[in-house]
Amino acid sequence: MSTEVGEVGSEGTASAPPEPLRLLAEDADDLHIISAALQDAILRPVDIVWEPSGRRVTLKLSRFCWECGGTRVMAAMQFGDVTAVKSRRLPRLPESALELLAMDFEPGEAPGGRVILMFAGGGDLRIDVECLDAVLTDLSERWPARTAPTHVDPSADPA
Repeated sequence: MSTEVGEVGSEGTASAPPEPLRLLAEDADDLHIISAALQDAILRPVDIVWEPSGRRVTLKLSRFCWECGGTRVMAAMQFGDVTAVKSRRLPRLPESALELLAMDFEPGEAPGGRVILMFAGGGDLRIDVECLDAVLTDLSERWPARTAPTHVDPSADPA
């Protein structure tokens, strides 16, 4: 019997941990996959770096590893070919916690458009790009999450 990654073998020893996540987005479908991997990631305004001369935006995030169940990992997301960045209703204090809910791509003049990062509390970050060129990579070892994120459906009947 072969042992799958992440299972415990018959000798009681754990197999190798999952490989670090490394994803590339070149279209809206790719970005939706990265969005799912980053749901409930936590970052701070100071972790968002816009480099106009390099035409890139880099985010450092604490990613909840939905695929590993109950762990977090430090990750970085970088967007290339960026022409502008705007925020709306995001906290201005550099150490404020931001919880990323989802990302979406709004096509513009092909192949460009806008990447919209939506945060808990209603704030968002808009990144205008000449073309979609985004990379996500895990940077650290995983550690146990203190709590698992939960989502309350506002339309659900509490009774």
